[in-house]
This record gives sequence, structure tokens and C-alpha cells, in this order.
Amino acid sequence: MMTQNTTYETLLYSVEDHILTLTLNRPDHMNAFTVTMAHELIAAFNRASEDDQVRAIVVTGAGRAFCAGMDLSVGGNVFGLDETLTPTLQDMEEKFDDHAMRDGVRDTGGRVTLAIYNCKKPVIAAINGAAVGIGATMTCAMDIRLASTKAKIGFVFNKIGIVPEACSSYFLPNIVGVSQALEWAYTGEIFDGDVAKEARFVKSVHDPDTLLEAAYDIARRIVGHSPVAIALTRQMIHRNRAARHPVEAHKVDSLAMYYTSITSGKEGVASFLEKRAPDFKEKASTDMPPFYPWWD
Repeated sequence: MMTQNTTYETLLYSVEDHILTLTLNRPDHMNAFTVTMAHELIAAFNRASEDDQVRAIVVTGAGRAFCAGMDLSVGGNVFGLDETLTPTLQDMEEKFDDHAMRDGVRDTGGRVTLAIYNCKKPVIAAINGAAVGIGATMTCAMDIRLASTKAKIGFVFNKIGIVPEACSSYFLPNIVGVSQALEWAYTGEIFDGDVAKEARFVKSVHDPDTLLEAAYDIARRIVGHSPVAIALTRQMIHRNRAARHPVEAHKVDSLAMYYTSITSGKEGVASFLEKRAPDFKEKASTDMPPFYPWWD
């Protein structure tokens, strides 16, 4: 079964067999990032998080690019920020969700990656071409990255006098280590899929014609599992890796294990013993255990 929605200006949202293909869709502009795309990506990830037809997400780009970075051709502040403000760190703490701070100060890429981070569904990046600037940093918040032999990746911010954004100062060193993250950020080097794979930024490199199928193959191995267990696992691993002590992970792991053992875990054990495919009934939209979200 396939469902499509083309109401987005900059994206395509298509679900088939519980896999959402989310396509950045400005091919004539190499899928360059805009404020509109940011808002639509946030809406799409929030929608997918609660859409029970979606159990895994594959993100790719239309045409020959994944995302060629911010569209620098727009007028005014090209990043959509309000230059009349003088924000402080205290403002970021106390007025984080105020309209002026959200729309005039907080970087749009970071708002997208926070939506990805909060999503209940696994996210796989199929980097089919150029992925520079926000095109690279948005993938850092995704769970698994695959690259085409046509991929060109770069954290080019220092080259144009700005800094890495989209929470990449959190995500990137966690993926490739501090030294590699700093080298890529300092130099703004554009590198290919093989370099990205050697640094463990991407899992694998594929011919352009087989990239999406490789991403779907991973997604298919996910979608048959318990949606609640998958959602918990995603958030446990992303959030517990930054815990101050393993006992913090133990607390969350214990609650997650307790509640899944008395719900979907019973079906999982029964299906194993009966040598049949499991039929998980719980939904990520309505059946998360009562301690979730534990970080609020």
C-alpha cells in the first residue's frame, strides 16, 4: 500500500510498506535549504513520529544532489535571522520557545535536527549527491547514513565565515571523534563517500542506482519489529549516550524493559516459541509506556 502527499512545497512524503521516503524536492536548485524547507521538514518529522503507517524513514534528495546547503540567493539575512536583536545565552535559556527567539535567533537547521532527534522512528539517510553545509549536518542526527559514489560531503561553514550548526557540534564528534570533526570543520574540505566511510560517517557506499534499495533493505529489516520497542530503543541510545553515569541509563533501561516485557514482549516470546512471525499490536502513537518521555 502506498500513500503520497504532495502538499509540501519543498518535500515529497511517500509511504509504502511502512517505509516513509522523505525526498528533498528542489532539484532545480540542488535541493538547497530554505526557511520554508526547514519548517516543512520539522512538520514532516513530527507527522511521521505519530504516523502509525510509518515505521522507518528514508531521507534522500531529488535529482543529482542530496542538499547543496543553504540557499544563499535569498535577500536579507540568508539564514532567516532577525538582525535587530542582541540575544544572550540567558535569553536562550529563558525564552527558548518565544516567537522572537524561535524565528529570529535559533538556527533553522538546529530546529530540524531536534525534530529528527525527537522522532520515534528510525531515520536512514541515503546521500545521493552533494551534501554540504546543512545538507551534511542534518544527516548527523539521522541513525544510519549511506552514500552514493556521487556523494560529495562537506562541513564548509568556516570557509564562509560562519560556524557549524544544526546541533552538529553535539552529533558529529559523537560519530567520527573530536579530531576528525574539528579537521572537517576547520578545513571545510569536500570529501567523497569513501572518505566518509573510512571515518565511519557513513555505513557504506553504493552505485547511484542501488543506493535507495540498500537503504530500503535496512528499513525492511526494521519495520516488522515492535513500534514501541523501536521507539524506546532509538531514544534510549540517543539520550543515554550523553548520560553523566551509566546508572542513569540503567534507570531508563529498567523501566523500558519492565513495560515492554508485559506488553509487546509477551507476543515476541510467544512468536519465538511458536516459530511464527510476531503480530505486534501496540502503536508508537498511543501505547508508549507511562514514563515516556522520561527527559521532560
